[in-house]
Amino acid sequence: MMPELLAPAGGPGPFMAALAAGADAIYCGLGNDLNARRGAHNFDDESFSAACRAAHLAGARVYVTVNVVVRGDELEAALALVRRAATLGADAFIIQDWGLLAAVRATWSELECHVSTQANVHDARGVAWCRDTFGVRRVTLSRELSLKEVGTISREGVELEVFGHGALCYCYSGVCLLSSMAGGRSANRGLCAQPCRLPYDLVDERGEVVAAPGRTRPLCPKDACTIDDLADMAASGVGSLKVEGRMKAPDYVYSVISTYRATLDELACGRVPSAVERDERARTLKRSFNRDFTDAYLHGRSGDELMSYARSNNRGQLVGEVLESGVVPRGFVRPKDRQARPDATARIRLSQPVGEGDLLELREDADPDAFLTCKAPKDAAAGEVLQVIVARPMPRGCPVRAIRSAGALAAADAALKQEVPRRRPVRVRIVARLGQPFGVEVTALPGRRDAGPVTSSAEGLVVEAARTRAVTREDLVEHVGRMGSTPFEAVGFEVEMDEGCGMSFSAVHKVRAQACDALEEALLAPYEARAKALAAVPEALGGVVVSVEGGRPTGATAGPDTFDAVEVCALVTTPAAVEATASAGATRIYVPVDELAEGVWPDGCIPLLDEVCREPDHARLDRWVRPGLACAAGNVSELSLAHERGALCEVRGCIPVHNAVCLATLEGAGATGVWLSPELTLAEIACLAPHAAVPVGLVVSGRPRVMTSEHCVFQAADACIHDCAHCALRSRRLSLRGRDGRLLPVRGDLEGRSRIYDAYPLDVTPQVGELVSAGVSRLAVDATLLDEREAASAVERLVRALAAARQGRHPAPRAQGATSGHLFMGIG
Repeated sequence: MMPELLAPAGGPGPFMAALAAGADAIYCGLGNDLNARRGAHNFDDESFSAACRAAHLAGARVYVTVNVVVRGDELEAALALVRRAATLGADAFIIQDWGLLAAVRATWSELECHVSTQANVHDARGVAWCRDTFGVRRVTLSRELSLKEVGTISREGVELEVFGHGALCYCYSGVCLLSSMAGGRSANRGLCAQPCRLPYDLVDERGEVVAAPGRTRPLCPKDACTIDDLADMAASGVGSLKVEGRMKAPDYVYSVISTYRATLDELACGRVPSAVERDERARTLKRSFNRDFTDAYLHGRSGDELMSYARSNNRGQLVGEVLESGVVPRGFVRPKDRQARPDATARIRLSQPVGEGDLLELREDADPDAFLTCKAPKDAAAGEVLQVIVARPMPRGCPVRAIRSAGALAAADAALKQEVPRRRPVRVRIVARLGQPFGVEVTALPGRRDAGPVTSSAEGLVVEAARTRAVTREDLVEHVGRMGSTPFEAVGFEVEMDEGCGMSFSAVHKVRAQACDALEEALLAPYEARAKALAAVPEALGGVVVSVEGGRPTGATAGPDTFDAVEVCALVTTPAAVEATASAGATRIYVPVDELAEGVWPDGCIPLLDEVCREPDHARLDRWVRPGLACAAGNVSELSLAHERGALCEVRGCIPVHNAVCLATLEGAGATGVWLSPELTLAEIACLAPHAAVPVGLVVSGRPRVMTSEHCVFQAADACIHDCAHCALRSRRLSLRGRDGRLLPVRGDLEGRSRIYDAYPLDVTPQVGELVSAGVSRLAVDATLLDEREAASAVERLVRALAAARQGRHPAPRAQGATSGHLFMGIG
């Protein structure tokens, strides 16, 4: 079965473009507060209701994104949003927050929920956990997975949604804090500022650039394009092919969706497109916004072929090069729409055809910031020389790209001007028997998720014998088939009639109109019935919403007994650092499992499991999840395994807990401790921590990890030996230097993944008294980037801060150059 084609819509215009282009389903946001594209022109209630009606009549579905972490004081509003959207016609909800998902499922078990890619699920065990814990219908997998992995996961019987086209995040979705820590605009709240698209230099310990020339954007991937992989994706069990782009314009949505629609339809019927058709589709996609294309992840690759090192903006399609350029020659006729001002001309030899009005970009590879644009003055074929007016002369050999298609704009505009964006195919049965009422029956063909066809009918006046000209079968087919302004298109007729029937065509039209009206009502009836059922808000909201009132005041002071129960923790990477931090006062010490596998370690170290757990990772991760022993899970897959094995599993901060229902849900799933997200404020911690039935921890010192990527940042040096264990760059202290001079430390692991750390260390030891009073009982130093002496010093600083707070004294001021993170300034 071919995957569902799932289109993005940042507002009504792109929504109707997606519908017209043939999308099976469309995802969008309702309101601007609780979805991961808060900058899009999201829907209000009126426009959303109208969009749902149009989609349902066309046989398409509508999914609402609530794919952000939800604060405790927002949970009831989020539930109200879900209820409102369902009442207005939403078919399903895409959710990131485990607390919100639990609350929705407990409150309205009949609502269909999908797990967002922001939830960071990327293996069969994680998908099974989503199914068994929440009863979800679908999980959106991480973009990094291969087709082989998808095939394995598909055996769990849960529908899988996979990104097929559009922008790729550099970091695993849901664990990115780069935008958040740099300026408070969190990707977990739909406000990502995309700092990954900016220029950075990969530099060594001395500040010397080690990146290869031209690799100035080491965090900028190309866009995904799977148009040539659709058959393999279908065979691997992909249930929904997702196109990214809720910030994109209607012409982008129309072009991309119509291209994938045509290809999927051909695969479904076994037709092979011609070479000309394939070239035309490739051209259409290239002239829609793109940073060049890759399908590397699908094939298990994450090397240089994934990256757009030189540019982060639209690359369009390469269509030619400048032959010569100079000032306007005497006698050159300017286009009438151009003002009289000094211009140059450029003669372009085309390698691809262009259309009149196409937007062309002339940009030198050696100086990508020196570019200009112009419009093609006429249609021109490949091989022709096209003369254009430009703002200044450009050098010979300068590449020319088509970055926007006038034809695509016109096609999208024409689709949006249609009275009905997409008509649903119907079969028509006509009955004209002498002495019986004239009847019309219309049957809507089922959509992908419909139980079966929907049929409605209407009858008119009794058919009499013709007094003059008898009505023919062809007459009835023609007049009943005129669907006019209805959302239907007749694709097949069955006519039962007697010879010599007479009737007026106005009577025929009336019966057909009544049948079509009845079919509209029948198609929309399930949504209207659900809206009535949801009309009354459940009083207890399923009994799962824990009040956010009653948290401990942030100014409260903990007693000595409370401080006695506080555990000083450290995250270290060497056996020497274990000894040093233990001597300094750390009582719980965590070690990443890759480090544990390589050395001889003191007893009692707690394995720190990765935030990434894909199928190939099980062999190295699972052995550290042991019955009765502690571990710290960075992913719900590992939490599920720990619960199954009876391990004492703590949840790391990369599984964000922002509300009490999420806290209770993870505790119910076996969490024996919870480490809080660095995106929480002190006030939010004070409201959240008292609801915990397990110890609550917070990292109070060290550099926050802001990115985990499947691609190795060190490849920017263009010196990869494809042997991570012996990579010389891994042993060095490399950093990414932004244009503002900030240094982001980078570390690589044995799986070829990179972890990027914040430019500034965190130090909230001055607030340990308030944190303990708020209910935090484990305080940690993240010494990942510290040597044993520095790690011991950081632990000693924490121990002194706790002692001061216990005695009612103020701890030492924040360390110079450190920040308080989000403790006092929350995310959006």
